[in-house]
Amino acid sequence: MILVTAANGNQGKLLLPKLLAAGEPVRVVVKTDQSAAALLSRGADEAVVGDLGDARVRASVLEGVRAVYHVGPTLHPLEREMGIGLVDAATSAGVEHFVFSSVLHSIVTDLVQHEIKRDIEEHLLASDLEFTILQPSNYMLPLKLRPAFERGVFELSWALERRQSLVDLDDVTTVVAKVLKYPEQHVGATYELVGLGRYTADDLRAVIERVTGRPIGLRQINADEYASAWLGGRDPSTASHELSVLRSISARYSAHDFIGNSNVLTWLLGREPKGFESFVRREWDSYQGSRR
Repeated sequence: MILVTAANGNQGKLLLPKLLAAGEPVRVVVKTDQSAAALLSRGADEAVVGDLGDARVRASVLEGVRAVYHVGPTLHPLEREMGIGLVDAATSAGVEHFVFSSVLHSIVTDLVQHEIKRDIEEHLLASDLEFTILQPSNYMLPLKLRPAFERGVFELSWALERRQSLVDLDDVTTVVAKVLKYPEQHVGATYELVGLGRYTADDLRAVIERVTGRPIGLRQINADEYASAWLGGRDPSTASHELSVLRSISARYSAHDFIGNSNVLTWLLGREPKGFESFVRREWDSYQGSRR
């Protein structure tokens, strides 16, 4: 059995069908009954509704588990405690392989979420578990395309001239499925997962404009504006951790480029990673289809 955390999130939704196609039994852990029902309907073997902040939940979800794929909830104030606690619980349960979704350049500790993930990496290395650490660059996320598709304006919450390396989560989850299926080839490894290209905001805008065939504007927003998309209707006063994460991202990415190299991901995939244009085309087709 493979345990996947955050299984109804950006990665989990793409990973589940790949693991099932590889013949792997999958247990998912989610926060709501609705998410559990959705994932069971998509083929998950077992679904556990629970809070990984609870040590009892961590212990129970690991019973009979061969491998763990842990995606830490980046905006959750207890992300560090959840990750470290899950490593400890996996050690006690005799888990054979712990795969951790970290972040590119976790050593950059002026980014709040990087420091948290770096601490979890360190704890995993000290656990004596067989491990694989994956360090993806910034995700290509549909959320960031929504203003461009709906209002014709591409928005970023950092300096527009700074360069970014991005990665398609379809590529990331293809690698995850391989790592979990063939652990003997990947234990003890730390892999940087970086897509092709180093993009300024204007480079990204130009791609969106080409794909949609529409003029697309460009606007820098502050972290608090961007946070509103993440928080939905939540009161910002209840989201101090989330805001600190997003503000640190805006500050760091405005002061420095955030770039990596695509060679490792190319090797793991056996092909070139997908570029930003293929991602935008996929999302644009989906967006248009939803409006028909």
